[in-house]
Amino acid sequence: MSEDLMHELASPAYDEARRRTYVALDVESEARAWEIVDRLSPAVDGFKVGLELFHRAGMRLVESLLKLNLRVFLDVKLHDIPNTVAGALRAIAQYPIEMVNVHASGGVRMLAAAREAVDGSPYRPLLVGVTVLTSLSDADLEQMGMATTSAAWVRRLAEISLQAGLDGVVCSAQELQILRDAVPPSFERVVPGIRLLGDQVHDQARVMQPDEAIRQGATRLVLGRAVTQADDPVRALARYLRSVKEGLGHE
Repeated sequence: MSEDLMHELASPAYDEARRRTYVALDVESEARAWEIVDRLSPAVDGFKVGLELFHRAGMRLVESLLKLNLRVFLDVKLHDIPNTVAGALRAIAQYPIEMVNVHASGGVRMLAAAREAVDGSPYRPLLVGVTVLTSLSDADLEQMGMATTSAAWVRRLAEISLQAGLDGVVCSAQELQILRDAVPPSFERVVPGIRLLGDQVHDQARVMQPDEAIRQGATRLVLGRAVTQADDPVRALARYLRSVKEGLGHE
């Protein structure tokens, strides 16, 4: 059954769905990351390397993924003074990764320095700004002393990111509708926290199904534990990619 599913998912009919999708390697070890890659890479070629795995395996792992012609979203969420963020991005952009992110809340000067660093590097990955983490709710923001809603704050951070010349933002699917008139269609909207009905939401507070997220304007989706921790990851991936494909059919 897994072989039949792999054959289906690797077909040209899923090319656009695969291009829009990353599987998150948010795991505790390099060995576990390779288990996921080995099992799923025949059907999907995009993988997100997050903070835990990056701090364990570093750029060595990223280089190995790139040598396999896999697309890498380096999810390091840089947030520091402008000079430090720029220096980190100059180092990162020595490699042909597809996308990297910074915290949009670092401000326009930090974002502008990030943009300049990427533009002056050998490779120019997509540079996207993290808005409000999908684990945060309006109640969390209120507890942090912010007199705003997550939707309003996402919109403002997206506007700042656009002003600084970034390629897009990371946001929850719940904010896609309000971004439609705030940013141009070409502005990337990268959406984690994707869940099908019946799947556990884990620590995600603002979630949506993949087909609906695509219809609402998501340009790229990150698939996480609902796939990688499923009893049958291949079958779970198939369910999600079919939903992405369905959403693309209605764009």
